[in-house]
Amino acid sequence: MAERDWKEWAIARSRVGEVLAPDETEHGHDQADRTAPSADGQAEEASSTPEAAKAKSQVPVWREGLAWSALSVDYQRILKVLADRARLGQGPLTCQEMAALFGMDVVPARVEALRSKAKRLVTRGWLAEPAPGRFTLARGVSGPGGGS
Repeated sequence: MAERDWKEWAIARSRVGEVLAPDETEHGHDQADRTAPSADGQAEEASSTPEAAKAKSQVPVWREGLAWSALSVDYQRILKVLADRARLGQGPLTCQEMAALFGMDVVPARVEALRSKAKRLVTRGWLAEPAPGRFTLARGVSGPGGGS
């Protein structure tokens, strides 16, 4: 019994590692090399559709002239609310305030998801964090049409 549990745990850990591993196409491996087991236990080629969706969810480093359309809708929504506040001369926002503005339930899971996105935007140069947990547009980033 314990050996079976250990094998199940090892398989689950392996699968989690595959999901969390960096995209292999970045390291020269071909997408066709990856296979996924089907319902009947036989291997079948992984679909390229999830990979196409994943590429859009990555956040590029901000540079002059980079359009907001390079970001997924969730990231664009964060930028839009902060751009509106900057235009109105209002200060930074917390993730709790953003969740309320987006009509989300202000619960830890939602707030932490927003915080993760905001922190990613900070590290990529789209946002600034002038005080811990308070976010605003980074200098030079404005308007949804582009990065300048």
